[in-house]
Amino acid sequence: MPAVERSFFARSSQEVAPELLGCLLVRETAEGRRVLRISEVEAYAGPLDPASHGYRGKTPRNAVMFGPPGHLYVYFTYGMHFCINFVCSPEDECSAVLIRAGEIVEGVELARAARPGSSERDLARGPARLTKALGLAREDNGADLCDGGALTVLERASADFTVATGPRVGVSTAVDVPWRYWIAGDRTVSAYKAHKPKVRGSAASAASATSS
Repeated sequence: MPAVERSFFARSSQEVAPELLGCLLVRETAEGRRVLRISEVEAYAGPLDPASHGYRGKTPRNAVMFGPPGHLYVYFTYGMHFCINFVCSPEDECSAVLIRAGEIVEGVELARAARPGSSERDLARGPARLTKALGLAREDNGADLCDGGALTVLERASADFTVATGPRVGVSTAVDVPWRYWIAGDRTVSAYKAHKPKVRGSAASAASATSS
């Protein structure tokens, strides 16, 4: 299958996201090759999207999101996990697609070594698991997906599946925006969990009493 060209990414994240489903992310390392078939993604629209890391403008942390397109944006979350995004839109604009879940179709043993004890279904079922299974981390931030290097995105072999859409997972703003896309019925799609705001003080006691 041919590699995805940079022009593919030079569009809005909402256009790119559903077309990434079924594509292959190839990761080459000295240990060997790992290949992920993408089954679930989320689009984020930069300054137009309060749930996006780029909503408040360019910073050292999110600079990769502002282009050029076709690069990897890696961020650290909850003090313990890395997640990966594909940068979209023309340069100096800002949008990205979070790669939420997929199936390891090659290099399963390498992925298992990175995530010991995981079932094959769960190896890359969720954005943090996926990143760990592929052996990606902070040092991969900014990696070029279109230069024929260690990370490459290949076009999907078939689009013979149904694309489902719904709200994004775990965001506290723009919660009803249906920019999560997944392959309907795919076993590797992550479980949907809506964001639950923290409850403090007397409100916490009231909530506890209500639920008992």
